[in-house]
Amino acid sequence: MMGSRDKRRMKRKRRAVSRNGQPSHSKGPIFQKRCLQPYQLCDDTSLDAIERQADWLLENVGMEFRGDTAAQELFREAGANVKQERVTLEAGHGRELCKTAPETFKLHSRNPHHTLKLGGDHLVLMPGYGSPFVTDLDQGRRYATIEDFHNYVKLTYSTPFLHHSGGTVVEPTDIPVNKRHLDMVFAHLSLSDKPFMGSVTSVDAANDSIEMARIIFGKDYLHQHAVMQANININSPFVFDETMSSTLRTYAKANQCVCVSPSIFGGAMGPVTPAAIAAQTLAEAMVGIALTQLVLPGCPVMMGSFHSTMNLRSGALTFGTPEANLVTMALSQLGNRLGVPIRSGGGQITASNAPDGQAMSDSANAMWSTLLSGAHQVWHAAGWLEGGLTMSYEKFIMDLDNCGAMLRMLQGMEVSEDTLAQDSYSAVSPGENFLTTDHTLAHYSNANYESLLPDTGPFERWKENGAKRADERANSVWKKMLNDYETPPLEENKLLRLTEYISARKSEMPDKWH
Repeated sequence: MMGSRDKRRMKRKRRAVSRNGQPSHSKGPIFQKRCLQPYQLCDDTSLDAIERQADWLLENVGMEFRGDTAAQELFREAGANVKQERVTLEAGHGRELCKTAPETFKLHSRNPHHTLKLGGDHLVLMPGYGSPFVTDLDQGRRYATIEDFHNYVKLTYSTPFLHHSGGTVVEPTDIPVNKRHLDMVFAHLSLSDKPFMGSVTSVDAANDSIEMARIIFGKDYLHQHAVMQANININSPFVFDETMSSTLRTYAKANQCVCVSPSIFGGAMGPVTPAAIAAQTLAEAMVGIALTQLVLPGCPVMMGSFHSTMNLRSGALTFGTPEANLVTMALSQLGNRLGVPIRSGGGQITASNAPDGQAMSDSANAMWSTLLSGAHQVWHAAGWLEGGLTMSYEKFIMDLDNCGAMLRMLQGMEVSEDTLAQDSYSAVSPGENFLTTDHTLAHYSNANYESLLPDTGPFERWKENGAKRADERANSVWKKMLNDYETPPLEENKLLRLTEYISARKSEMPDKWH
């Protein structure tokens, strides 16, 4: 047992450091490089077969570019076969067109401490994306507002476990549809100094996003550096609508990062088998990546995906399933062979309607396969419920806690003279504990990842403290994080120019609510 003096000594040292040695707010990305090697699911024979299938799909099915004659012409000039709106590519041609895409690149921030690297052994985690609803224990489920959007940008900025501010974290439904992109990009630029995503709802919205970034970073800087990403979804199977392809071309022309993300739900937008989904995703993604390179060779681009299985009896989407996780692992291998960074379709995703056991089981299963796959960027790492319809404040915190633990796991195990701790054995006798050895006292504050959520005390103490569940404890955490939030500095003249730009743009457009 520890003596009273030993307990006082431990208590003094505990006060000298922050919990788990982590900052209470975001001072820079931590754990952004993995040490554990990615898991290799498929052997070369299997990967070769999937790539041949992708080539077969591009040659025999192809991609329709509906309404975008400029994209069609770019492919025609590059030697593709274009009939009406459909583009087909001979075997190997799609991969050849992707060769100028960089294998790694930086995503710059107005705060250099938050500049990110994508590709290689780097890892970037992001919050959820696109939910029209939010929920918390106090107010329940409701339509998201701009206040909710602000809250999630602040929470994302305030944690070291999310490296990127995200994009449409939630839909601010209290702002007209045709104007809300201005408020969202403004929030990312003013309430955070992490990299962010621009709007892709129209070419005008994309141009607004780029112009607002130029106000902050400067036109010349933006020409040379990627500071934002565009999420370009393909209407699987094999359709690029005019909004997506023209928006892709807008961001590529501005040298900003484009993430090409086929969206395949097995049995609906593609076959039910994991191998077929992986091949179709690769084929569709290669066409989008090729288009970015035809617009601007060397444009930073990512191979993305959003895939899931379905309950084939009811048609409901399912997440965290073994089949979807296998696709996640295979796509990371295929992206590496293509030579581009990979945005995973995984993350902490679930179809559950509450932050309950099902939600966390689905999320942990999806997240483990995503991180072990070697993916370079993980969307939907925090907050998702109901298949993306809702962002939960409580699940956001529960997911953050899991992100911290998983990021720590990816650092691997250090084996050194210090970590083997031989001197500790001479300080204690057999049968005695190591709690007060010099080695324990030197390392205890950061030896283990220390969660902010779990209650690991005895049942009696838990009951005396209100018998709070994990989501109830998370409720207190997000409120404290918002209370402690401090706005990152931004030059007054840039802030003024941003607000003037937004005011002028809004005055030019009548409100549209759909």
